[in-house]
Amino acid sequence: MRIHVNGVDLWFDVDGAKLSADGAEMREKPTLVLLHGGPGADHSIYKPCFDRLTELAQIVYVDLRGNGRSEDGDPENWVLAQWGDDVHAFCAALGIEKPIVLGASWGGVVAQAYATRHPDHPGALILAATAARTEFEAIFAAFEALGGPHPAAVARAYWSDPSPERRAAYFETCLPLYSQSQPDTDRLARMIIKNPVAMAYNGQANEQGLFDFRADLAALTCPVLVISADQDPIMPSVFSDVIEAHLTAAPVTRRRLSPCGHAMAQDQPTAFFGAIESFIREVINHE
Repeated sequence: MRIHVNGVDLWFDVDGAKLSADGAEMREKPTLVLLHGGPGADHSIYKPCFDRLTELAQIVYVDLRGNGRSEDGDPENWVLAQWGDDVHAFCAALGIEKPIVLGASWGGVVAQAYATRHPDHPGALILAATAARTEFEAIFAAFEALGGPHPAAVARAYWSDPSPERRAAYFETCLPLYSQSQPDTDRLARMIIKNPVAMAYNGQANEQGLFDFRADLAALTCPVLVISADQDPIMPSVFSDVIEAHLTAAPVTRRRLSPCGHAMAQDQPTAFFGAIESFIREVINHE
C-alpha cells in the first residue's frame, strides 16, 4: 500500500487488527510503527519475526523515503529532519494517534529525530541498538575487539570516506560481525538495498557524523525502552548508555542483551521480544 506524505509516496503494510473481539467488547490495541535500519534497507528486516506481536499491538511497517519501495524524492531531503517529519506526517495521514514507535539501528536515529521534533506525539518509544550521536572511534574499537585489525581497518576506511568500493568491502568483511549466530541469508536476499541514500548519509563528514540528539532527548516525557547488545560493533552498548543518561524527563526501561550482536532479533529472540512485549504491556496498563 502507498500513501502520499510530504511530497512522496511512502510504501507501508499493516499486520493485525486495531480492534479485536474480546468477549462482549471490541478491544483497541496500540499501534506499533516499525522504522527500519539503513539507510538503504527496507521494512523486510522485520518480517516475519515481528508478527508475533500482533496479539498485543497492530503492526505498521513503513519504508522511509529513499528506501525500499517508497519514492526517493529529492536527494536533498535525505536528512534526519525530513525523515522525522515524515514519520509524524505518515501517522497523521493514517490517523495513528499516540503510536509506539520502534526504531532499530538507523531507524532508532530516525525515531529520535521524529520524537525530538514532535515530543508530544509518540505514546512510547523503543530504541534498539542505536545512538544519539555517532562515536566512530568506539565503532572501530568494537570491530577490532570482535574481528581483529582487518575488519577495524575496513570499517575505518568506509565510515571515514565512503565510496562504492569501500562499501562493498565493508559488506563482505564487517557485516558478518553484526551477528553472533549464523547469518540469515534469506533475509538479506529479500531486502531492497539502495546504495545512493546510504552513500549520501554515511560517513563522518555527512549527517551520520553530524547529528547529535543528546540535549534534545531531555524534552521527551513518554515511556522509552532502550535495548542494547554486548557484542554489537556498529552500535556499541555504550551508545545506549548515553541515550539513557540524556532521557532525564522520560520513564526509561533499560535492557542489555548478552551474548548478542547487532542482529538482536536473530541472536536473542526470546530476550529481545520478551523485553518488547513486557514494555508494551506496561504502556497499555498505564493508559
